[in-house]
Amino acid sequence: MFEDLTQKLELVFKKLRGQGKISEGNISESLREVRRVLLDADVNYRVVKDFIEGVRLKAVGQEVLTSLTPGQLIIKIIHDELVSLMGSAAAPLKDAAMPPTVIMIAGLQGSGKTTFSAKLAAHLKSKGRSPILVAADVYRPAAVDQLEMLGAQIRVPVHAARGRGAIDIAVESIDHARKTARDVVIIDTAGRLHVDEEMMKELETIKGEVNPHEILFVVDSMTGQDAVNSAKAFHDRLDFDGIVLTKLDGDTRGGAALSIRAIVNKPIKFVGVGEKLDALEIFHPERMARRILGMGDIVTLVEKARERFDEKKARKLEEKLRKSQFTFEDFLEQLREIRKMGSLREIMGMIPGMSRLAPGAAPDEKSLVKVEAIIQSMTADERRRPNIINGTRRKRIASGSGTSVQDVNKVLKQFHDMQKMMRAFSRGKTPKMFRGMKLPA
Repeated sequence: MFEDLTQKLELVFKKLRGQGKISEGNISESLREVRRVLLDADVNYRVVKDFIEGVRLKAVGQEVLTSLTPGQLIIKIIHDELVSLMGSAAAPLKDAAMPPTVIMIAGLQGSGKTTFSAKLAAHLKSKGRSPILVAADVYRPAAVDQLEMLGAQIRVPVHAARGRGAIDIAVESIDHARKTARDVVIIDTAGRLHVDEEMMKELETIKGEVNPHEILFVVDSMTGQDAVNSAKAFHDRLDFDGIVLTKLDGDTRGGAALSIRAIVNKPIKFVGVGEKLDALEIFHPERMARRILGMGDIVTLVEKARERFDEKKARKLEEKLRKSQFTFEDFLEQLREIRKMGSLREIMGMIPGMSRLAPGAAPDEKSLVKVEAIIQSMTADERRRPNIINGTRRKRIASGSGTSVQDVNKVLKQFHDMQKMMRAFSRGKTPKMFRGMKLPA
């Protein structure tokens, strides 16, 4: 989502780092460029004004002007201001002293409330909770069916009462949760425009009747400044507790994410980073600031790996690598494990320095799909013993995977090169391609 913003800020920082000496003049020039970049990213102009002023006040201090690395200090100041702008620290969900905890989901039509409700239920279930989903959207055709289908996928029950009103369904769901020993109730309300007075009153009534411990406002981050305006209108009526940004993996400028918290003064609690039901992240302002500034987010990457990688499989793979027994079957399995962590673009964005790669330098999603198709077109014997793959077999694999013989040859060469490198490392040797380079400890 922040790729364009990250790349433009990186250009500004490159100029700053190149300055031998920092003065008030070149600080002002750099901040003008940062201001333009933020406005281009659709950040609210009042937020930009306050942000730039905050950076300026700290940047013209004597500490920066006399520093040996003034460019780096200013980047740190911008980082700290970004963290402050987005909320300083992750904001946890509130918990009821006496179960169930009631969470009410609100937002505009098409913002992704129903999908988020299921994602939240899956997230809480993974933490050992026992959630129940409540189908309180009685207006959108098939909304109840959608929630029931999503609930079935994550094995979370859905409380639905076709023919009943949204207020009654929400109220009844609390008793139902108690009777079925469910400790979290997630109420999926209907999407509505903030100018629809009757629908907004219904939301206020639901809030008054169920007394939720948490009200989350779901925002489609693709809608830009409209998202900020609607958030303010909903907040004035509901006084919600937190914000959820959906479609953060989309091709959008990112202004809403940087503006919305400052406008309504409520924390961003979750971000949706994909269509899958496990593509939900707790929002960490500092980690997001690091991503925006091209510093990567190794902590989140490691957390994702821990959640999705099987420890026994990892140990088995390590043993194979030591014995040089790594096959195409192992490679395919690791490819699938990596793809479980999210889109390749998202993963690459968490690695420090990847934002500085030239466009097209990093591998794309399509290339992984092609590699996977080629490996799947091999027989089990070919995956285990790729040296038996002759010309005839290469033609068959290319035909079966919808690729060319050249593509198959490329994958085979890359795999053989990787095997050589792994054999060298397993024997304690440094492969030729790494000689003369200082490898990380």
